Amino acid sequence: MALRERETSSSSIKDKQEQNCSRVITIVFLALFIDLLGFALILPLFPSILDYYSQTEDGFYLSLQRGVDWFAEMVGMPQERKYNSVLFGGLIGSIFSMLQFFSSPLTGAVSDCLGRRPVMLVTVMGLITSYALWAASRTFGVFLLSRIIGGISKGNVSLSTAIIADLHSPKARSKGMAMIGVAFSLGFTLGPMIGAYLAMETEKGEVFYLRSALLALTFAVADLIFIFFLLPETLPKEKRVSSVTSGFQAAVDLLSPLALFQFSAVTRGKDSPSEENLQNLKILGLVYFLYLFLFSGLEYTLSFLTHQRFQFGSMQQGKMFFFIGITMAVIQGGYARRIKPGNEIRAVQRAILLLIPAFLLIGWAANVTMLSLGLLLYSFAAAIVIPCLSAVVSGYGAASQKGRVMGILRSLGALARALGPILSATVYWLAGAEVCFTVCGALFLIPFVLLGSTKRQTKEE
Repeated sequence: MALRERETSSSSIKDKQEQNCSRVITIVFLALFIDLLGFALILPLFPSILDYYSQTEDGFYLSLQRGVDWFAEMVGMPQERKYNSVLFGGLIGSIFSMLQFFSSPLTGAVSDCLGRRPVMLVTVMGLITSYALWAASRTFGVFLLSRIIGGISKGNVSLSTAIIADLHSPKARSKGMAMIGVAFSLGFTLGPMIGAYLAMETEKGEVFYLRSALLALTFAVADLIFIFFLLPETLPKEKRVSSVTSGFQAAVDLLSPLALFQFSAVTRGKDSPSEENLQNLKILGLVYFLYLFLFSGLEYTLSFLTHQRFQFGSMQQGKMFFFIGITMAVIQGGYARRIKPGNEIRAVQRAILLLIPAFLLIGWAANVTMLSLGLLLYSFAAAIVIPCLSAVVSGYGAASQKGRVMGILRSLGALARALGPILSATVYWLAGAEVCFTVCGALFLIPFVLLGSTKRQTKEE
């Protein structure tokens, strides 16, 4: 009888934990989805925003344009408005990613000490400031300042992964990372469409990006209210690091790329992972970086290829990215979140292998059918890799280190996204699309082989 009562009690506690996990996952998903909707509104407007500042003969913009022209001439890029907009937008994107590279580990380190919830609220307030500046901007300098503040405040994404990493169950962490992937796919699919629609609806005498900026601001304010009232604290006080200074000391390690790849920030203190687990973390971090470095390069040069080879306009490119986003959301929601804990590495390896024919089909595409098949494989693989790698990495480190661990991962991704587009654009224009995509496809064998060298994670108290 007593045994049955204990079993019932244990089952009841387990059910309650699962309900709490599901609630946290749902709140993080909705908060991130609202955030990414606002963030993605600007994406289709970049070329028009750059044209706007070019026509107003903004002095700061024109001085930067001279640098872009020098780079374009160096790599042999044709002097065409479409290519110039993509290149300039990509360079601004690289600046944004570099700021995330610096801010994500600092945000994670502070949250390991003060808790996830208060730091998340501060980052969202930073985004509100960024969107308010964008709405008010009439010069390129103010617009760029809004992007800089936005980049620094984007640590909320790594905080979302840290909140999911705080969950006790590997199954919940795996599901949570997949749902974060769904939020990204939906946000980056619907956001650009809404942004483009609002720009088309502009009234006479109104700045074309004002409505999008105000809607982004509205989304950020709504996100702040939503988080304030509904997001629980997932890092208890007894599991936090003792002082902010220890968190910042670890964050200093994260500002050095070499220390970043070594996961130096999590080797400090009594909660340092075992040598075998640390080696696994280093391999997983390198795989994450290489994957995003190659992937972001293709993502960026895709706009060049489709315009040059198939004469895709903005609308056709919008449809292409919509197709990619919806495919990823369906796969993440239907398949990725059902991958069982322990099977993630194999799933990532299969997905990476799919990217090789995907890159070859896209790079050598002679018609839109061939391109579409390559994009389908590309979307399927992209839907699996990041959520699964994030789920695996979230299992490493003590409770007081999750913010730093996920901050390191996010920083590596930001560094890859800052460097990948610049290098791939250089190879694309110097050697051609076929060489660029073939070489990138072949290089995916490196992360595939590296994943095979990871060992089963050892349990740590």
